Amino acid sequence: MTRTICLHGPESTGKSTLGPRIAKALGGLYVAEFGRTWSEAKGIGFTMTDLIAIAKGHMAATREALNRRPPWLVLDTDPLMTAVWADMLFGERDPWFDRFTDTADFYLMFDIDLPWVADGTRMFGSEELRRKFFDLSRAELERRGLPWALVGGQGNARFDNAMKAIGEAAERGCFPDDVRRATRRDVG
Repeated sequence: MTRTICLHGPESTGKSTLGPRIAKALGGLYVAEFGRTWSEAKGIGFTMTDLIAIAKGHMAATREALNRRPPWLVLDTDPLMTAVWADMLFGERDPWFDRFTDTADFYLMFDIDLPWVADGTRMFGSEELRRKFFDLSRAELERRGLPWALVGGQGNARFDNAMKAIGEAAERGCFPDDVRRATRRDVG
């Protein structure tokens, strides 16, 4: 059975950098952020309809990866994060987002302790907006009662902290026993 870990949190926090590395360390697959692919192709003038299409595109990529039956699947965001984008951009979300229930087994919430870097797709670089984005991201996980851990740190410490959080989540029973044993061995 595939166990899913979703990388969650504001832009410019290291999710896309660490995602492939985490997947490799776990012997799993990585699903890249569909919203980045969309915005690089179509721009960042999002509508609510665009955000739903982005969420559905990410869901399709996730299903495709799950069909390969990897032991682990690391998702660079999911529709929950797209819902937070709707909150940030429009102050509301389409009800479609609240009907999304195919959540990951565990969420790594990335802290805003890295510098914000403009890359043509990012929008919320001020300290105030980053804090708001972070708070809304955390609130989404808490509102849904999902298991998550905060990941911070600079350089390799950020990766180490992510792997430690995954190991601790396994010890708490976020994953089945067979995966918990593998995680203990792989993560340390």
